[in-house]
Amino acid sequence: MTTNPVPDEYRATPYLICQDAATALDWYCRALHATEVVRLADGSGKVMHAEIRIGRSPVMLADEFPEMGYRSPASIGGSPVSILVYLENVDDTFARAIELGGRELMAVSDQFDGDRRGTIIDPYGHIWLLASRKENISSSEMKLRFEKLLNSEK
Repeated sequence: MTTNPVPDEYRATPYLICQDAATALDWYCRALHATEVVRLADGSGKVMHAEIRIGRSPVMLADEFPEMGYRSPASIGGSPVSILVYLENVDDTFARAIELGGRELMAVSDQFDGDRRGTIIDPYGHIWLLASRKENISSSEMKLRFEKLLNSEK
């Protein structure tokens, strides 16, 4: 039997570093309806590795390990990365995330690309674009809508 060197369920998978990953795991499960798949913690409860799924999307996370270069957004003054995740009902999930301590960066609204999307910063400093697809559009239609959007902002 051969082993696939790139597992189908793991392509480019976000790996979040959090201050207090155990609390972050709970928040992601409550706010984003994530399902905890695995949690590996040391005797003190420090999360060495964990995996959740938001819908079919895997996300890995762990506590900070500064000695290994793993620091959270709180330790480095913010995150230069954002994570887009598609959800069944972006409006409900967005509202719940805000109610549970997320901070709104962009309200949920219909977007030119066919998505309904909003952006939050979670309590651990990670930026999430939460979206639901409203309509499928072609690349050429997306370009037309984008150009129209740019021209309307002038």
